[in-house]
Amino acid sequence: MAENENRETPNPPPPPPPPIPSKPSPNWQGNQNLRPNRSPYRRLSEEADVLVPRPSILLPQLQDKEKKFFELVASGDVISVKEFLETNRDININCTNFQGVTALLIAVQSHADPMVEFLLTQQGIDIGDCVLHAVKDNQPIILIQILDKLNETAPSLEFVGATHSSDFPDYVTPLILAAQCGHYEIIKMLIERGHTISKPHPPTCRCSDCTVQLEHDDLLHAESLKLNLYRAVCNPAYICYSTHDPILAAFHLSEELKQCSFLVPEFRLAYAELAAEVSNFAVDLIACCRSTNEMELILSQSAGMKSAKLFVFPRLVLAMDTKQKTFVAHPNTQQIVEAAWCGDWHDYKIKPFTFKLLYPFLRIIVLPVITLMNLITPNHSLVKHWSTPRNKMISHIAAYIIFLLLIFFESNLDKTGQKRKPPNSGLEPVIMVFVAGNVWSVIRMLILQGPSRYLKKLWNWHDIISNFLFVLTFLFWLASYFDAVHNDQVDLERKYWHQLDPLLIAEGCFAIATIMAFFRLIFFCRLNYYMGPLQISLGKMCADLAKYIIVFVIVILSFSAGLCRFYQPYDGMIQVDSDIKTQQVSSFINFSTTLKTFFWAIFCMSPLESADVVIENLPGDTPTSTIINTHEFTEAVGYIAFALFEVLIVVMILNMLIATMSATFQRVIDNLDVEWTFGKTDFYIEYMLQSTTPSPLNLIPTPGGISSFMELLQGPKVAGKQSPPQACCEKTTTTSNNAPDKKMSELEYPALMTMLVQRYFREKDTVVAAASEMDILRQEIHELKVLLSNIIEEK
Repeated sequence: MAENENRETPNPPPPPPPPIPSKPSPNWQGNQNLRPNRSPYRRLSEEADVLVPRPSILLPQLQDKEKKFFELVASGDVISVKEFLETNRDININCTNFQGVTALLIAVQSHADPMVEFLLTQQGIDIGDCVLHAVKDNQPIILIQILDKLNETAPSLEFVGATHSSDFPDYVTPLILAAQCGHYEIIKMLIERGHTISKPHPPTCRCSDCTVQLEHDDLLHAESLKLNLYRAVCNPAYICYSTHDPILAAFHLSEELKQCSFLVPEFRLAYAELAAEVSNFAVDLIACCRSTNEMELILSQSAGMKSAKLFVFPRLVLAMDTKQKTFVAHPNTQQIVEAAWCGDWHDYKIKPFTFKLLYPFLRIIVLPVITLMNLITPNHSLVKHWSTPRNKMISHIAAYIIFLLLIFFESNLDKTGQKRKPPNSGLEPVIMVFVAGNVWSVIRMLILQGPSRYLKKLWNWHDIISNFLFVLTFLFWLASYFDAVHNDQVDLERKYWHQLDPLLIAEGCFAIATIMAFFRLIFFCRLNYYMGPLQISLGKMCADLAKYIIVFVIVILSFSAGLCRFYQPYDGMIQVDSDIKTQQVSSFINFSTTLKTFFWAIFCMSPLESADVVIENLPGDTPTSTIINTHEFTEAVGYIAFALFEVLIVVMILNMLIATMSATFQRVIDNLDVEWTFGKTDFYIEYMLQSTTPSPLNLIPTPGGISSFMELLQGPKVAGKQSPPQACCEKTTTTSNNAPDKKMSELEYPALMTMLVQRYFREKDTVVAAASEMDILRQEIHELKVLLSNIIEEK
């Protein structure tokens, strides 16, 4: 330290302040020589032009001996450095240049293993952040030397970071940096030496430690540390070494990072990019699969999935739940899913479109046969053929067509002579049976999937609400029947009915339920390559509309609150002008009418006279004459407010909504294959769990359905005694062997992961090597150009 102080440049004394100009005389206007300079520029004095070093910026400077020492270290000649240190024993071996670089750091960055080994033997050597630079440059030999030196000094020093490093924060440990860089060998070596990484708690965790950190820690430091920890634990090299199931770990980490991106908006972009990288790592792993058996073994893993025995491919369902769209849409995954979806019916793909469109109508005739064979011969080959997911879908569509026809005929009945009693066309009992089958299907799927997973999907809510409205219709039909029987008012005309008459409520519920039942046909559009993206875009646009509804509500409430009673004094006034009668429009007379006026103004359906002020005629001078009065200011306020509302809502916000919807549609189109494939796979999984017999035939208990449901209620069996039920989603693919046994899966999966990780790193190293060769080639071409240019200049 004394030598560094001697090398510091002494600060010269500060220059004296410039003289303050004397204040001009008050009567300077009279003397032209005292007139101030009006030029915007002022010439500085020569003393002011001298740059004086700031005393607050002190950078170390190397002496001549130290520069020579640095050059020798950079050359890698250990003998010369040794001789130089012996002849210059007063030199500071830890001296630094203005960048804070030491001789040991130069040796580390030069990959000079003997030089580093020699310098570490010197007394008083300061390691600083050299250990982190050795990790960053992937130098395991040098890293072991430095760690051994730190361990000799103090055993705990090798597990912490550098406190005063200009390149790394103080919380970056060697293992964290190695994990961030993806150096697998160094990660393995550090973990074997006892290094660990404390995985950050999930963003929703509120344990005692997280609470203390939120209350007392530096927010910027805590969030930066958390982000760096996630960057370390999310690296593929660290994941592969620290867990036996890298795909499952990638799914969980991706989900956590997505939550962090919403809860920590300051680092939203960084967390989103990190989540995408982790998801792509899982995709890269399955891209290394080389056979159907390997993919089936991966997709059949049940770790991390509740009620996994109900699904053919639990890992695929977990990917759907965690929104791993690229994983689901990968060709390797889709080949397995398509094989399970088609079953043994491979000719369906080559059938013409007209056949696919008309086949559900033909299936209507076969539905009783399917039900009868399920009851009598559940193990027949035809029953297994009809139990494939694609055949299940066709059977359910056929039954649903019958249901839609029934409710269409029921809603299209002539109600001219209808009395005050429920309809009696003969279709009502059949509709009730169909609805009962639909309700049982909803309850069954709710039990199989669990409430949390089943209620996440909006289409399931659509089924629940539509069936609930049908049940309400039946209940109000029953209430109207008992009311007509007890009160004997069957022949009462409709105009005398109460506004909440049970039959009126039943008609309204049935109308809405019918609309929702027909609207569910859009759900089947996702199977088509052209209609599927439209259906997906429609769902995302509904989410955009929900966001803008808040803005619409705020604007409408603002204007309605200000004008709700503005025209109330003019309500009902009629003005007569030349036998032309003009009546005041009931626009801004109360809150409800004002709200209605502004709502329909969004669609440009409010009358133009909504802002007119009409005043009834005043008596004139004679009994036959009248005076027409006008309140122009009030009318001007109404017109200005109404015009501002139209401009704000129709011109600005409505066009913003249209632009947002266009952007949403464009995003779906840009990522068409992934979005459509993900939605199609969700549809496949839905029908893999459906029963073979559709509604209302599913109300008839079948042997397979009873056994599978009883096993579900009894819970999981002891391993080796009973196989898991397969009646709900029996896998009937013929492209490969049967699904691997659970015990075989437990043994084969780690070996498969080992092979996939080896293939992944081999491909990654090939890509890195090719990139490095390209860089070397570019450098050689650049040097050749420089050499040729020099030769040309010499000539």
